[in-house]
Amino acid sequence: MRIGVIGTGRIGTIHAHTLSRHREVGSLILTDVDPARAQALAHRLGETAAPGVDEIYTWGVDAVVITTATSAHADLIARAARAGLPVFCEKPIALDIAGTLQAITEVETAGTVLQMGFQRRFDRGYRGAREAVRTGRLGRLHTVRAMTSDAEPPAPSLLAQSGGLYRDTLIHDFDVLRWVTGREVVDVYATGSDAGPPMFREAGDVDTGAVLLTLDDGALATVTGTRMNGAGYDVRMELAGERDQIVVGLDDRTPIASTEPTGPPAADKPWTGFLERFGPAYEAELVAFVEVVRGERPNPCDGREALRALLIAEACERSRRERRPVRPAELLSSAQEALT
Repeated sequence: MRIGVIGTGRIGTIHAHTLSRHREVGSLILTDVDPARAQALAHRLGETAAPGVDEIYTWGVDAVVITTATSAHADLIARAARAGLPVFCEKPIALDIAGTLQAITEVETAGTVLQMGFQRRFDRGYRGAREAVRTGRLGRLHTVRAMTSDAEPPAPSLLAQSGGLYRDTLIHDFDVLRWVTGREVVDVYATGSDAGPPMFREAGDVDTGAVLLTLDDGALATVTGTRMNGAGYDVRMELAGERDQIVVGLDDRTPIASTEPTGPPAADKPWTGFLERFGPAYEAELVAFVEVVRGERPNPCDGREALRALLIAEACERSRRERRPVRPAELLSSAQEALT
């Protein structure tokens, strides 16, 4: 199997390493907007670098992995679909609902595969939580508390292109909330604070946010996030039911200290970032993609799943701006009407 990797930045490099080691992947073709970066990575891996995206197709590949800047995702997905190729793409498809729908239509019209990179679905902790919910261990689930806290904010240049806290960071919490619980979000109320460094205000973003979500069975969920967590990278999910309560992300590296006399001590080596915390999950999702391409398993996260997470993030943005509850379904209806 020959796979084209478009984008050789931080996450593209990780995915290329995973694929290059895979026994079912014979070779890679790497390309990037910075040809020298792609060439350097290809040299380290013993793979081939291409001068541009066109060569990915003219030289011939069996699948494509997209890890470019978000602004390029939708067009690259559509091009691969028209070429009849299965695609793995880092989230999101696009930063708007209309662009996401158009790319999904291209994939569905072509009858190809689009697997989206929501890596938390492959994390052992979240998989254990999903199993606990589905087997009834918790009883009726009534409360979910999720959080993502970055140790440091992104660079100002990246912040302006990220889509904001809800679309860029908390979208992972929204996706895994649906995946773990098996429920849909029907109502959103979000607020945020830009009291941190001025670069957030300049980008029209917030450095800290909080969301209250109502699920379709009446369960309540809160999702909080910040770009300014000095203690370290902290990602957790607590699920409380009538029978039991569990937590994802609580271990000896969780950057939190107890004030109780008998509480656990502070972590000696707190998590520093998402690449370290979710390293095994990133590898597992690419292994899954190879299996999908080979027809050995169903797609674990298609474009429609990514759309659902984006709708929640979009509802958060509108709720924050308009200071009112927003139903994700109303945003989807409006986008579909605009495209017809």
